[in-house]
This record gives sequence, structure tokens and C-alpha cells, in this order.
Amino acid sequence: MSRRSARERALQALFQLDLNHADSADQESMYETLAIDTALGEADKPLGEKSRAYMKTIVTGVRQHLEEIDARIQKSSKEWKVERMAGVDRNLCRIAAWEMYFSEEKLDPGVAINEAVELAKKYGTDDSGRYVNGILGAMTKLS
Repeated sequence: MSRRSARERALQALFQLDLNHADSADQESMYETLAIDTALGEADKPLGEKSRAYMKTIVTGVRQHLEEIDARIQKSSKEWKVERMAGVDRNLCRIAAWEMYFSEEKLDPGVAINEAVELAKKYGTDDSGRYVNGILGAMTKLS
């Protein structure tokens, strides 16, 4: 499988974590593990070991840098607060921002944006691709 598949599963896990808010640090860790396991549990599309590891790295990395990532998204979004964005769009922007700015092997912005836009077209609304492209494009100009 590919990194795109890992990103798809990371999107599922991060979306689930957006909906389930923990009351404690212990619960937060448990929710993250459950979200990752649920996303990886799709039997019809098993991921290889490298893709599984990358998916987990994305989820963990986004969660570790969430405040910084959301601050970057907020600066890049003129019309929407991060918490008001559609969940798919918000989490795709988070994944791309993590890959561009926080990953050990930083991804070229053009590649990260393209990957996020393609997934937005697949999982978001009709406008998600343009919206995600606009946010991430503005983010690269601010850096």
C-alpha cells in the first residue's frame, strides 16, 4: 500500500478523535489508541507494515503539535475558525501541515498540498478540494 492509504487511515483516526473528547490524559491516550486501531482494522484494505507505521506517526505527530498546527491553519484561514471548519477539511489541513513542518522527513509543500487536495476531493464536499488548497497555499506563503 501507499502513503496515501496511510493518510486516509490517519484522516479516519483524527476525525474520530475530533468527535470523542477525553476527560483526562489517561483517557486521551486510550482514545488515540482506539482510533488508530479502528482505522487500521479495515479488513478489506489491510496496510503493509511501513504504511501502518507511517499512519501511526501521522496521528501521533498531529496530536503532539496540534496547537501549533491549528495556529498555522487559523492564520491561513480568513473566513473560518479552525473549530468551525468541516472535520474532513480541518484534519486534512492538519495532516498536510504536520508533513510540511513537523515531520522528521519534511514533505515538499507541493506534494503535501496535492495529497491533501486529492483526499479532500474523495472524502469532503464539492468545495473541499479548493478550500484545502487555499488554506494550505496561504500557509506556505506565511512561512
